[in-house]
Amino acid sequence: MSSKKTRREFLQQSVLAGAGIAVSAMGMPAASYARIMGANDRVNVGLVGFSDRARQALLPSFFNNNKELNFDLIAVSDIWNRRREEGKAFLEQQTGHNVQACMNNDELYRIKHLDAVFIASADFQHAWHTIEAVKNNCDVYSEKPFAETMEDARKALKAVKDSKRIMQVGTQRRSGNSYRLAADFIHAGKFGPITMVEMTWNVNQPGRWRRPELVSQIRESDTDWQRFLAGRPKDSWDPRKYLEYRLFWPYSSGIFGQWMTHQIDTVHWFSGLKHPRSAVANGGIYMWKDGRKNPDTLTAVFDYGPQDDPTSGFQVMYSSRFHNSAGGIKEIYYSNGGTIDMASNKISATGGLKEKEAQEMGLHANLLSEQTLKSTEVATTSANTGADQLTNAHVRNWMECVRKRVQPNAPIEAAYSHAIALIMGNAAYRTGMKATFDEATQEVMVGGKVFTL
Repeated sequence: MSSKKTRREFLQQSVLAGAGIAVSAMGMPAASYARIMGANDRVNVGLVGFSDRARQALLPSFFNNNKELNFDLIAVSDIWNRRREEGKAFLEQQTGHNVQACMNNDELYRIKHLDAVFIASADFQHAWHTIEAVKNNCDVYSEKPFAETMEDARKALKAVKDSKRIMQVGTQRRSGNSYRLAADFIHAGKFGPITMVEMTWNVNQPGRWRRPELVSQIRESDTDWQRFLAGRPKDSWDPRKYLEYRLFWPYSSGIFGQWMTHQIDTVHWFSGLKHPRSAVANGGIYMWKDGRKNPDTLTAVFDYGPQDDPTSGFQVMYSSRFHNSAGGIKEIYYSNGGTIDMASNKISATGGLKEKEAQEMGLHANLLSEQTLKSTEVATTSANTGADQLTNAHVRNWMECVRKRVQPNAPIEAAYSHAIALIMGNAAYRTGMKATFDEATQEVMVGGKVFTL
């Protein structure tokens, strides 16, 4: 039996303003009601986009947890007939029952007992598909990036908040134990003010985001190109833009949306700031000259801090390259007392203020003590494999929050914040000018003008 009706009725119950406790129709706290509901009321889920990410990480994570939490996957929607048929076969093997294959999301949302969806479609479609989902009274787990334009981001933010549905964006660091411990350490004031953050994401992968074999096989008649565009400017059929969209603006910001999103999200989480004050960026296509439009090498510098106090804050330096993996993935937070290195999960006194330097300024040494953050929590496992620990924990968190009707680790506000940062970075790179953010209009600005497609 679907949980859609009972969960909707539950959401319609009043919230005790004084205590802040959601109450069910039975007069019990939401968590208690969720436990009863979870024993006999299944949550039916659909998949929007049978992508590599869905097959390799999201679905294994779901099937690691669905039996315990009483979730089922009943439908897949994909506008490419090949992916639609592959998704149906894959999911039927996993679930052991018939799974409905939908030609598009209109067909998906006609399913009577659909309660929630995974969104694993193209980057620029995530906000669009999130709006569709919540307007059809479904909870949402959406892959990142949340949005590539501020118009899409604002519309999706409003739709989710108006709907009161449970929405989790796929920045899975927020469900990692080591990241949560680092956030707690900073929020408790033990680290001191953040003064600098350095982030890198380096690979040597000429084939990254390329799909040459599939590009040679797909035909426009196999899919729905106009529906694929999802609000983007009218364009003629291009199989590379369809299958290798991460290489082409305005279908993706590439490095900013795919990789920086994860790391910049931790800056917002750790600092409590919603977005950068400004961004500058430079880069280009220096190595892989294969017709792509998004850079293979990129460096961006962001300024963070209170809008009304430009004398305080910190700098974030982000760099990424496709053509040499030296340095790998790095994520280091600096304060005057030392560092937090998220790659090694260590807090150290490295670079902190020592006694000699402190005395010269009439201060005391403030070196941090050496500490090791606990590793990320172990994934709940079953016969299914393929889910990394962070994604497994993140998907499980969403599923539990759908049950309990509480906010997940990476709610809509976190999604909106990382969208602002990536749009600012993209605007700075594409114009060669400093990008800022207008709080009043919620627009990314360059040279006094709104940045648009």
